[in-house]
Amino acid sequence: MPQGTDEVLSCRQVWEEMNALTAGGVIVRNFHRRISMNRGFLVETDLFPREALIAYSEYNLGQPVSDEQHYKYFSEHRGGLQGDYREGIQNKIANVIDCLTRFPLSKRAIITVPNDSNAPHTSDADAKCLREIHFYLDKDDDKKNVILNATVLMRAQAAEIFPKNIHFIGRLMEYITQQLAIKGLLTGSDYDADFSRDAVSVVEIGELFYLATTLVSVRW
Repeated sequence: MPQGTDEVLSCRQVWEEMNALTAGGVIVRNFHRRISMNRGFLVETDLFPREALIAYSEYNLGQPVSDEQHYKYFSEHRGGLQGDYREGIQNKIANVIDCLTRFPLSKRAIITVPNDSNAPHTSDADAKCLREIHFYLDKDDDKKNVILNATVLMRAQAAEIFPKNIHFIGRLMEYITQQLAIKGLLTGSDYDADFSRDAVSVVEIGELFYLATTLVSVRW
């Protein structure tokens, strides 16, 4: 049965719940949660200390990572090829930023992580755990700030790997909001008037709707 709630939880609360639900090898299908990303997305664990999370997120954002970081933090246990989202990611991010800058109400601000839509099921490199992220802009209740929210679809999630994925998504949302604030939002119609440069004072990170088809405890 699907597992979900309308309550908005912190990243750490979701991680703790994942561990509780999958204790003893239980498999959970269609796990979904609303996650508050503006309450922090750094979830440190023994497997993922702060430095490892930063290194993996920078790598998956297409940023330089030193040989020392690779040697010290990268391993098959921490994700391997299934958790490698780097290929083409900078162009994908740029497309989302351009989309939301030009069309703030667009429903096309999407990052699809796998690069092969017809990959064989035997290919670890193509079996990305994170499949797709949808980004969308909303106004806050006072209509003063723009909120960047997102929806993510995970093929599978091991609770022990969640800190890595949620940190990457958080850093990705953070980067997009920074770029939108720098570029300023453009509008092409009166319908978008609330998102004009004059109407927007701040672009903030909001919520993530998180959906994992299969939730397990550990990767191995």
